[in-house]
Amino acid sequence: QLQLVESGGGLVQPGGSLRLSCAASGSTLADYTIGWARQAPGKEREGVSCISRSDGSTHYADSLKDRFTISRDNAKNTVYLQMNDLRPEDTAVYYCAAGPECYNLPYWGQGTQVTVSS
Repeated sequence: QLQLVESGGGLVQPGGSLRLSCAASGSTLADYTIGWARQAPGKEREGVSCISRSDGSTHYADSLKDRFTISRDNAKNTVYLQMNDLRPEDTAVYYCAAGPECYNLPYWGQGTQVTVSS
């Protein structure tokens, strides 16, 4: 059974950077398409980024593609989300998820909190 654990969240000042990690156990992450989503207080969960299992192609929410970068290290069974120029509106719980394609990600981690504040 695939299990996902996110890490790397925390408190950062506006303009700062964080790198989130999504580590997998119980299965090989390379067999899955991996996505990141976030949920801010009082808001619906929204998709952030996705990286394909087949060709490594990446996809981003239009508003984030210039600041966020998704990558995967199959040898470490880990997917990363590099977030730069963070803004207060990026404050949210960030989740990674896995599945066969970007719009079908049934396996979810517990999330990691990102807070952007001065």
